[in-house]
Amino acid sequence: MSAHRGETTPAAERGARRRRSSGRVTLQDVAQAAGVSPITVSRALRGERAVAPDLVARVQAAVDQLGYVPDPAARALASSRSSQVAVLIPLLSNALFVDLLDAVQRSLLSAGYQTLIGVTHYDPAEEEALLRSYLLHRPAGLIVTGFDRSPAAAGLIASSAVPCVHVMETSQREGVYSVGFSQNAAGRAMSEALLARGRRRIAFAAAQLDPRTLQRAEGYRAALQAAGCYDPTLEFLDPAPSSLALGGALLERVLAAAPEVDAIFFNNDDLAQGALLAALRLGIKVPERLAVAGFNDLTGSDQMLPPLSTVRTPRSEIGREAAAMLLKLMRGESLAEPHRDLGFEVLMRGSC
Repeated sequence: MSAHRGETTPAAERGARRRRSSGRVTLQDVAQAAGVSPITVSRALRGERAVAPDLVARVQAAVDQLGYVPDPAARALASSRSSQVAVLIPLLSNALFVDLLDAVQRSLLSAGYQTLIGVTHYDPAEEEALLRSYLLHRPAGLIVTGFDRSPAAAGLIASSAVPCVHVMETSQREGVYSVGFSQNAAGRAMSEALLARGRRRIAFAAAQLDPRTLQRAEGYRAALQAAGCYDPTLEFLDPAPSSLALGGALLERVLAAAPEVDAIFFNNDDLAQGALLAALRLGIKVPERLAVAGFNDLTGSDQMLPPLSTVRTPRSEIGREAAAMLLKLMRGESLAEPHRDLGFEVLMRGSC
């Protein structure tokens, strides 16, 4: 016999007592409302395919009705398995990392995992603090940017036993998993492309000066040294954050210090875009007087006047591959290819 309006079932009474005492709806409450076991609720909320669609629908209806919010810490303690993955990136203001993060988040969400996003601002101490905080939550996995970090941060990762994938760079070290490309080789390839266009006084202008920027600078040096054109006075390195405005300022700084320069290789597209806008304002003909090249092929680079020559980097593909690699590690599966080099593409457009 169904309960009349205003009446409650014994199960509902027990659930109500628990909610009054704890102040939150429990997994058991959802299970009773949906008429399934707590383990079925847990599996349905994790998105496991073994749960029948009709049961998933009943669980979701109960969740919506009761306003249930899962407790990640309680879930981790109960199952020794978290549904969270911590992802540490240097900046959210750089489209490079936004594209990577979006690909990671989409891939993990479809597998039933949520992302804990940490922004390090290129600060080793800040990264270390984030790692200490996130590892307390016993995440199922970890994605970090590059390999340059404090010994303490590296030790936290190594001792945590949490599966970890490094992105944007690759390494052949045993027991390390990585997805990226060679920053050094990419920097050298763009420099060689400028040399092939007949440029000989090539400046390198960079901002932020993070490890990947410095690796591109090494590639630039190697290419120009091999061609007998390297001049250390043509490196303009500014630790300030990369921006359009700084790109324009760097263009003027380079030409004031070395007016004979016939090309500038910027370490990021926003700098190069700013340089193109400044050149237009100053009446400097690109590429006739000066070639301008960038890095990363950010949004809008192909729409500049003239279109910007740059290095296209596979940041979305890196995000997807890193997530796929981490999912296998979290499942305890072996990896035939622990290091994935996804390469890059040099795009010579109208600015060179």
